[in-house]
Amino acid sequence: MAVALTLLSSVRWRGAEITGSRPRDLVALLAADLPTGCGNARLIDALWPGARPEHPTKALQTVVSRTRAMLGADVIVSTPTGYRLALSPEQLDTTAAVRHAAASRRCARDGDHRAALRHADAGLELFAATDADDAAPDSPVRMLRAGLEATRWELIRARALALSRTGRHDEAVAPLAGLAHRHPRDEELLAELLRCEAATSGAATALTRYDTFRRALREEHGTGPGPGLQEIHRELLLLDTPAVRRGVRHEPNALLGRDGDIGAVTALLRDSRVVSIVGAGGLGKTRVAFAVAGQASHRTVNVVELAGVTADGDVIAEVASVVEAGENRPGAAPGAVDRIAEALGPGPALLVLDNCEHVLDGVAGLVQSLVSAGRDLRVLTTSRAPLGLSSEHVYPLPQLDPPTMADLFRRRARAVRPDADLPDGAVTALCARLDGLPLAAELAAARVRVMSVAEISRRLDDRFTLLRAGLRDAPRRHRTLQAVIEWSWDLLDDDGRAAMRALSVFPGGFTVDAARHLIGDDTILDQLAEQSLLKVTDDGPRARLHMLETVREFSTARRREAGEDERTVTRFLGWARDLGAGGPDPVLTADLLPDLARVRAEQDNLVQALRYGLDRGDGDVVAVTAAMLGSLWLTESNFTRLTALARDAPPVLSRTRPGPGTVEAARTAAVLCAVSAYLLRGPAPLRALAVLRRMPVPAADTVVRAAQVALCAPGPQALRELCDSDQPLVAGTAGYAYSFVAEHGNDLPGALRAARRMLAGIGDDGDPWIRAVAHARIGELCLQVEPGQPAFDHLNEALRLMRQLGAAPTVARGRWALLLADLQRGEYDRAERGLEQITGAGDKPTGLPLFDVCARAEIRLGRGDVDGGLRLWREAAGRLRDDPAGAASWACEVQVVAVVTHAHHGRLDLVRDLTGTLTESAATTVGAAPVVEFPVCGSLLLVPALVDLDRGAASRAVRMIALAERFRWLSGFQPTMSGARIRELAEQADKAAYAVAVTEYAGLDHDGLRAAALAQLIRRDRG
Repeated sequence: MAVALTLLSSVRWRGAEITGSRPRDLVALLAADLPTGCGNARLIDALWPGARPEHPTKALQTVVSRTRAMLGADVIVSTPTGYRLALSPEQLDTTAAVRHAAASRRCARDGDHRAALRHADAGLELFAATDADDAAPDSPVRMLRAGLEATRWELIRARALALSRTGRHDEAVAPLAGLAHRHPRDEELLAELLRCEAATSGAATALTRYDTFRRALREEHGTGPGPGLQEIHRELLLLDTPAVRRGVRHEPNALLGRDGDIGAVTALLRDSRVVSIVGAGGLGKTRVAFAVAGQASHRTVNVVELAGVTADGDVIAEVASVVEAGENRPGAAPGAVDRIAEALGPGPALLVLDNCEHVLDGVAGLVQSLVSAGRDLRVLTTSRAPLGLSSEHVYPLPQLDPPTMADLFRRRARAVRPDADLPDGAVTALCARLDGLPLAAELAAARVRVMSVAEISRRLDDRFTLLRAGLRDAPRRHRTLQAVIEWSWDLLDDDGRAAMRALSVFPGGFTVDAARHLIGDDTILDQLAEQSLLKVTDDGPRARLHMLETVREFSTARRREAGEDERTVTRFLGWARDLGAGGPDPVLTADLLPDLARVRAEQDNLVQALRYGLDRGDGDVVAVTAAMLGSLWLTESNFTRLTALARDAPPVLSRTRPGPGTVEAARTAAVLCAVSAYLLRGPAPLRALAVLRRMPVPAADTVVRAAQVALCAPGPQALRELCDSDQPLVAGTAGYAYSFVAEHGNDLPGALRAARRMLAGIGDDGDPWIRAVAHARIGELCLQVEPGQPAFDHLNEALRLMRQLGAAPTVARGRWALLLADLQRGEYDRAERGLEQITGAGDKPTGLPLFDVCARAEIRLGRGDVDGGLRLWREAAGRLRDDPAGAASWACEVQVVAVVTHAHHGRLDLVRDLTGTLTESAATTVGAAPVVEFPVCGSLLLVPALVDLDRGAASRAVRMIALAERFRWLSGFQPTMSGARIRELAEQADKAAYAVAVTEYAGLDHDGLRAAALAQLIRRDRG
């Protein structure tokens, strides 16, 4: 989020100067105590340090009012004792500077010095030259800046150190010298200054400075430099001796995305004797190690490649040969380790041992002996498994992130075929399936020589056949993706391979408990993780293990070759049944958070189990998986998956009599499928209802059991009567269900009354999940019936409850609805802040493309920017009209609102193309739309009505408006679609004709309304 309020360089709000000394001082005082703000007494004392005004409280209110006029009404909010800023820390440059300093410090500690430099630069940029005369010396603004002077110096220091540690010695010398003069006993600063001076002016200059420092310490304190400085002194003394570089190869292409890893490994080598870069094959471990070796400052650097060594006993001979410590003979000759240590020489030395996983014992024994023989030696290894030494620091090399993978793919593809078409979306989708393995990106890019990106993506299901385009300059074990995985596979014993075959059935990773269902003894997992075939992550209280998709596909293929599919899937389904069977209401309970977190973690696995269950007709598996997944998808508003579930699960459930342990799961699954069918108007709910009606109805003491009672009501009237049940859960679920029945009948006021009865029946002490659902339902109906504050109040409460329950995806979607309520209330500043937060987090409302553009259009119109607002409405309407999904109700709503907005401002001439298209589709839509889509019909009827008003055909126009009013129109965007505002247009045009039309259409039923509308449209076409 961008900084909105600046105080360090100048006092500005979103780039505009805050004028007046007291408004500037006020925001400085409130910024100093951002979370709590300041009391009135403290503000008055600080703003009027001399004589107080005659009426201090009133004077303070005046200053606050002046400041709000510049910042916006919602930026300064009242508290019980005073005022505070309603801003997040990211919106203030003062807190942003402190955060950049902390981030720079953290990155430096982690060895990512380039990131440390970026944060230091960003923080210092906030401390630009301050205004010369903008504040008195003792003003709150100056005092705030003075309090952050230590942060500024910390950023200056962090920047100087990061410049040195990233090799920019020329730039680092001057700031380091200045800081060393300011802090003459800071040995960390001095150490970096010595390195920079040695690199820029020669070792003699650095040695002179070191000697001066050493003598001063001895004379003043009787002590000597610390170990770190003494180490640098030894390095400086050795600089005049010839440097030795053996076996270091330089990467022919840019090493993308690895700057942080190279910096981190380099930093680890300063403090650790042995560092092992560990990870799966194809990640680029060797390349990172060579990059570290290439920029190492050690006097001697030796790189030994061990891929060709076949036995542990031959490791010493190979290393001795490379470092020129003896003949290259099989086995370890007597004294060979001593000769290697001697060949590495005195002073700092780096030994890189590449590709150690197949000779771990031999490498570990040699490294242990070498680090014991000399204190200046550092050893860097690359391996798919660590050495297991106490002196070892393991650095797990991460996968490349998706943007870097896409960049790498494009570069390699352009090198192969410069004119290749590389669409951004297709490249991103392809690279997302390559496990973050640089080798996979390079092999896939090589296929661009004869294939398009789309063809490569389609054939990636058989990636081992596809990615065989060998790279001639790569090691043989990296020529194909198959070879990479086989290298690791061959290092496993029989039990390890059997475990990999079985565990590959989990598409979404697994816990140790889940693995035990498949393989029994879980101790084998240690071996698999050690070989980098499993990646371990923390998942709350439990660790979670994952296979790279590449490794999983390889293991799956081996499982099929071994004929183990049937047995493995049976065990997998046993795990799924055990996970979800046995308890009442598998997840839809008051204790929603931990249950949903468990289901979300296992979502991919449960989807796979559901598919297997559907294929096998296994009702118990379908029941438990559908219950858990349906509960999750309902809370996340994942309508696409709910629609598929409501279509696929009921046929299997209807043919199965659930066992004792899966009865409640089957009940939950059937309820969720039926509710989804009603909600989404997709698959018919008959099969799901048949399952529920076959089940005995126990006491309605849970949400699901109460929902069964409501869903099994014999008709709308019986359902309506259940809304008044003395059982709160029954009344609540019946009210919820009836609100949809009424809405589908175009009775929105009746739907709102039912939803409110639901909330009243639950009470303030009811189940928080049901209360959240009730408030959300009332809020979404209020957006259409009672726009503005009632909608905001209910949606806000629903979000509060959902946050407590941990339903983050629903919260994200609810924030868009809340934004609409803010627009309806005219709270444009709050709506804009909400829009920035939502879009900054990457949240987009499902099924509502370009909603953010529409929101910005309404904000501009609300602030008086008519031209800007209309332009954005035309942009949104035009883009949705050209989209293949342009006939959807949302696209229709956006286009109609665009027309109505232009009509309100007398600019219909700008949307003639839209009015023509929408008028043409009105008759077709009115003639075919079901009752539930009458609001779409009403919206479309407004278009010819407004066109007729614009042309002067008032009598015909007001009749069409009266019809549209009876159909109802989509009125979420207020005040544009305000009923009062549109009625006013009709009454101004021909009040008497409008009143007659309203009376004429008032008694028509649905069919009568449809006939009347079609007749009006036909008469209009005939002129």
